Amino acid sequence: MNRPETSCYSVTAKGVVLNLYIQPRASKNEICGLVDNSLKLRLTSPPVDGAANKLCREFLADLLHVPKSAVEIISGETSRHKRVRIATADSDLISSRIQGLLS
Repeated sequence: MNRPETSCYSVTAKGVVLNLYIQPRASKNEICGLVDNSLKLRLTSPPVDGAANKLCREFLADLLHVPKSAVEIISGETSRHKRVRIATADSDLISSRIQGLLS
């Protein structure tokens, strides 16, 4: 699958890694498009006691139709910029779902 170099995700041996930019305390949970090679998510929860991270994992799991346990924040726990791994055996399916969210 050919993707532009500016893609917000990459396929690895362990699944798909997404680059995210999180805006906490939004009025609703939604995807806002791409910002600097990251998928921008607006989330309703505040960045307190891991609430935004928890909601981020749940929101992505719901969007990509994967179990919550398959979504892991691999870097950026305390930052708005995060890298999240979607653990899956079918990376092509997850890649196509991400492309669908971007279009």
